[in-house]
Amino acid sequence: MANQYDYDVLYIGSGHGTFDGAIPLANTGKKVGVIEADLIGGTCPNRGCNAKITLDAPVKLSRLTEQLSGVVSGGIAINWEQNEQHMHDVIDGLPDMIAGLMKSVNIDIIKGYGTLKDNHTALVDGQPKTAANIVISTGQHPHRLDIPGKELTHDSEEFMNLKHLPRKIVIIGGGYISMEFATIANAAGADVTVMTHGDRVLRKFYQPFVNQVVADLKSRGVNFIFNAKVSRIDKITDGATISYNDDQQISADWILDATGRTPNVDGIGLDQVGVKYSEKGIVVNDHLQTSVANIYASGDVIDKEQPKLTPTAIFESMYLMHQFAGDSEEPIKYPAIPSVVFTSPRIAKVGFSPDQASNNTDYETTTNHLPDDWYRQVTKEKIGDNVLVYNQKHQLVGATEVSDQAEDAINTLLPAIEFKLDVNQLGRLVTLFPSIAAGTLGQL
Repeated sequence: MANQYDYDVLYIGSGHGTFDGAIPLANTGKKVGVIEADLIGGTCPNRGCNAKITLDAPVKLSRLTEQLSGVVSGGIAINWEQNEQHMHDVIDGLPDMIAGLMKSVNIDIIKGYGTLKDNHTALVDGQPKTAANIVISTGQHPHRLDIPGKELTHDSEEFMNLKHLPRKIVIIGGGYISMEFATIANAAGADVTVMTHGDRVLRKFYQPFVNQVVADLKSRGVNFIFNAKVSRIDKITDGATISYNDDQQISADWILDATGRTPNVDGIGLDQVGVKYSEKGIVVNDHLQTSVANIYASGDVIDKEQPKLTPTAIFESMYLMHQFAGDSEEPIKYPAIPSVVFTSPRIAKVGFSPDQASNNTDYETTTNHLPDDWYRQVTKEKIGDNVLVYNQKHQLVGATEVSDQAEDAINTLLPAIEFKLDVNQLGRLVTLFPSIAAGTLGQL
């Protein structure tokens, strides 16, 4: 470290775009500082992935019990209050755990709000902290509707912290959060309506599979209002009224605004220092450098084509670690990054999509109806299909699945896609049997 700086690397934000790489970087002897005004660990551990999957666990169990009805007796009722408390039992200790890992390698955790002063200086509540390199890893926050009555809506964190489940919930939006929380709230007994601006939900996923999930949710009582142009929200005695499409209305006890997420680029000094950004986030080059020397970005705050997911942020954080440690000067080369929506059943994907393959003669697809597989019949799966995409060498280049265990199936296929395994190499993979991996690789 140059003697004139406080740190070799100073991170603004403490989420996965920071701590996964900052910890091993500090372990190399570099002096590292992390600025955080909120909970250590950022969105994913505190108000995202970890919380969501905990709330979903009893939903998955209830679906399994439903499928095995007759084999097992008695239904499952989800206790919302206990489920929400269990979520806090799981996640509340994570900030201290992550902070402990950072402190164990002598990372300075600087509590406060960080703003850029120049390409080597960040101000934390007015106090300067200097570094040879600065990494912006401020993530995203929930987008909020800009309509009259928007103050009557709530965000995803507020949903996960509900002490009592409202009777009638309206969710505005059609992305991950909307569909996952509609699934959870419906399974817990709420009357759920999903309103979406367009004519479909989960637009980035294969629509024939999305339609299966929507049809299943409809059969469970979830109401979908497509092409809904929400114009205003008004408070009434026992809730609120949502006006849409000029003259239509729907009432709700509680409203979730799930209209997307917005990069945290405001109020951190980007304009003052000259860091370029767009409405999609901070602009970076193939080394994750911003337009200003010595300032980098990592995680969901980046304007990028790759999915804004925790695994992407971890990969970027580790990439920067190797750059700062002097291990590599190579540009970032993203691997195959999978995505999953945790509905019941799940939809997961990686690589080339069926839609991309259908428009390109260089690729071919195969489709499998998963309930035909004996192992899926063990739990009586009713909804399950996948599409596998191959190139002209018959190497797997993409996979999309809807099923109860889609995330595990897609994880199983990742090595085949990332390393372009041929038939002989695939034959060297001996999986545990019986397992999802055995059945999934057996389809190749």
